[in-house]
Amino acid sequence: MTGAVMIRTNITEIGDPFILKHGDTYYMYATSASDGFRYFTSDNLIDWKEGGYCYRNSPWGENNFWAPEVYERDGKFYMIFTARWKEKHSLRIGLAAADSPEGPFRDIHDEPLFDFGYAAIDATLFFDDDGKAYLYYVRDCSENIIDGVHTSEIYGAEIARDFSFKSQPKKISSPDVPWETSLNPEWHWNEGPVLFKKGKKYYLNYSVNCFDSREYSVGCSESDSPLGPFEKYADNPILRYREDDFSGPGHNCLFESDGKLYTAFHIHTFYDRPGGDRRACIAEVYFDENEKMRFRL
Repeated sequence: MTGAVMIRTNITEIGDPFILKHGDTYYMYATSASDGFRYFTSDNLIDWKEGGYCYRNSPWGENNFWAPEVYERDGKFYMIFTARWKEKHSLRIGLAAADSPEGPFRDIHDEPLFDFGYAAIDATLFFDDDGKAYLYYVRDCSENIIDGVHTSEIYGAEIARDFSFKSQPKKISSPDVPWETSLNPEWHWNEGPVLFKKGKKYYLNYSVNCFDSREYSVGCSESDSPLGPFEKYADNPILRYREDDFSGPGHNCLFESDGKLYTAFHIHTFYDRPGGDRRACIAEVYFDENEKMRFRL
């Protein structure tokens, strides 16, 4: 990705892209099928090829397979993802494993990873440099109704090596500032979390508004602790639509390669037709003179 500012890939009809680099190959996973997940590969972040299904035939999920993320730990690859639990017809988080980044990924359990009695989506993992690991997820607005408003909120907790919770999940981000609540009075979102650490500072990216809206955008907040409290940027969003160019950018991931930090996110494939057809994009991440996270667009 030499000299590029923002790459608009050839990958469309997806959402929620996540990139893992293994060896010299980049693997992209995304919301990409009604019954599982497909993956894509590249050796330069520009030219991508579809590799087919990497996860299918869930023992517990019936549909709504969303937001897969894959991590390499101890010689195995772990996929954390969202699906609708056929037993309760409610969204939950799943965990699957494989010996290869191409899969096939198989569920570790024949049920969701956890069940707190409410819909949960958009799980992500963060491995700190002190050896501790954390899981973040979203209490979904489909079932989380606060004062009559459907509200998506982000939770986080430290986890053990077997992915079990070492403590009760803690709410770390809610839609509580005007740009996050003004678009739709009945539905508010903080979703799609991703955490990154630079020095002693923790950066939380999150997405706001509905994914099929032009106004789907990314905000950033900072903390001195992986579980907060987080302070949101006053100049949020750090990624939003650009007039007559692209719309609905959001649900990003962060990944490092060759000493640089990048973000992958989706935009609407057609600017004038915002909706579920989305294109994967990639941009470089940098930090300004005040150590605020920014994207090169």
